[in-house]
Amino acid sequence: MNLRPTLALTAIALLLGAGCTILPQGEPATLYRLPASTQSPTSLASAPLPLRLGVAAPEAGHLLGSNRIVVYPERNVVNVYEGARWYDDAPDLLQTRLISGLQQFQLFANVGSDRLPSDVVLLSELRHFQSEYDNIPPSVNVQLDVQLVGAQSRKPITANSFATRVQASSVDIPDVVDAFGRASDALTEQLAAWLEGQASDL
Repeated sequence: MNLRPTLALTAIALLLGAGCTILPQGEPATLYRLPASTQSPTSLASAPLPLRLGVAAPEAGHLLGSNRIVVYPERNVVNVYEGARWYDDAPDLLQTRLISGLQQFQLFANVGSDRLPSDVVLLSELRHFQSEYDNIPPSVNVQLDVQLVGAQSRKPITANSFATRVQASSVDIPDVVDAFGRASDALTEQLAAWLEGQASDL
């Protein structure tokens, strides 16, 4: 009778039972949130539309849909910052930023998550949400394709695409995160101005 497999399994069970692991432990990641918005609470419209706007979390691909902070270090290379994460998945962070920003512009009677009762819904796809080393310090590139639809019918009303690029003040991750915040603010301003122009169609 060969005892080697039995002895090996027993050794692994003892290691796990003692709270040890045979896998290497990774360094804990630093979690980042988007910095506080620098937008001034200004109303673009003379009076809010008597509608409730629901903002859905953007759809995104596997990497952009995670909590990894994506970076393009050179040409066609795609990477992530080591030891750094968003504290939530990037689409959820951007959804929260869009809701709070659009609330400040006071275009609608109410702005909230699409999980709440609403009259129109803002659907979107996050195409870019990464830093890019096209220059040093890097710049943050954010692109969002949006579609406004009826909440009940889901019938498309109008659509557009918005993009912004903001250069970080240094290559340090906290400064890159600050650039993500400023780029998100700029994107929200573009979106608010566009929504104001669609008021007559709503």
